[in-house]
Amino acid sequence: MSESSKTEQLHVEADEKHLLLDHNYDGIQELNHPLPSWWNTLFYVGIIFAICYAIYYELLGGKSLRAEFKEDFAKVKAVQDEYKRLNGSFDPNQYAMYATPESVKAGEVVYVENCHQCHLEGGRGDIGPNLTDKYWLLAKGTPQTVFDVVYKGSEENGMPVWGDVLSAEDIYRVVSYVMTFKNTNHPEGKAPQGEPIDE
Repeated sequence: MSESSKTEQLHVEADEKHLLLDHNYDGIQELNHPLPSWWNTLFYVGIIFAICYAIYYELLGGKSLRAEFKEDFAKVKAVQDEYKRLNGSFDPNQYAMYATPESVKAGEVVYVENCHQCHLEGGRGDIGPNLTDKYWLLAKGTPQTVFDVVYKGSEENGMPVWGDVLSAEDIYRVVSYVMTFKNTNHPEGKAPQGEPIDE
């Protein structure tokens, strides 16, 4: 070992002497390198936070995540219920806005995507009733009653609750389209169901 290396090693040993622990094993001694102060600070802050957290939630009645979720969910449900209340009732003026050729065409798209599988093209009926004759099973042949049936559905008759799926605007559009079936008496229409409505 060169003189410079020996000198350097002696300097290192002198600098680290205060770090030596009192025990050794086979002539090997262990140095005590303390952790950085910032690490210790974070460690103790974490302990203090954990103690405060446990006291607040376990002893002082702090809300659990489940309780907070239930509270937030109740608020969301209230907003949804209010939306349904405001949009779930038929508004003649609103319907008039959607009883236009453009809305009828848009309503046809909604019908094909959501209603066609049960009522088939032209409303002639399949699983669902024929919408082209004067017999009505749930609705009474008026825009308002058709809107109510589409929006609220009928579990008993297998009609889905479309108010949970479609927007009020789309329901108005599809109602305006369904009303074009009225009294068209499709030649391949399903047998009459319900009561005849004479206007």
